[in-house]
Amino acid sequence: MATINEIQDEIIEEFSMFDDWMDRYGLLIELGNSLEKLDEKYKVENNLIEGCQSRVWLHAEYVDGKVVFNAESDAVIVKGIIALLIKVLSDKTPDEIINTDLYFVERIGLKEHLSPTRSNGLVSMIKQMRFYAMAFKAKNS
Repeated sequence: MATINEIQDEIIEEFSMFDDWMDRYGLLIELGNSLEKLDEKYKVENNLIEGCQSRVWLHAEYVDGKVVFNAESDAVIVKGIIALLIKVLSDKTPDEIINTDLYFVERIGLKEHLSPTRSNGLVSMIKQMRFYAMAFKAKNS
């Protein structure tokens, strides 16, 4: 299984194929559309991420020592962003998730090409994923 950094490098390479940000948004939307549908039972208030302009539901489960994320959003770009984060962080151990430097966000230029509210949403998504990892770590240690 690929490491977090190998996956980040893959994403950076994928995005570097496009110079134009409209094409990169296209890739983000494509990634969002490939995201597995989140079961309706997880679309609850509890799973909504605070600080996101659009609605983002994030569900996490602890399976065999790893955190598995599923998510959905009602905004296409945001769905693509959460799809990227899931691609990088899902199916990793709590420690890997907590301690990783998500450098791909800077390298693909995501932060500076998002509106301030989307950028805050991105930070909120990462925080929430790390929060889940810390909770599972505490519960299972």
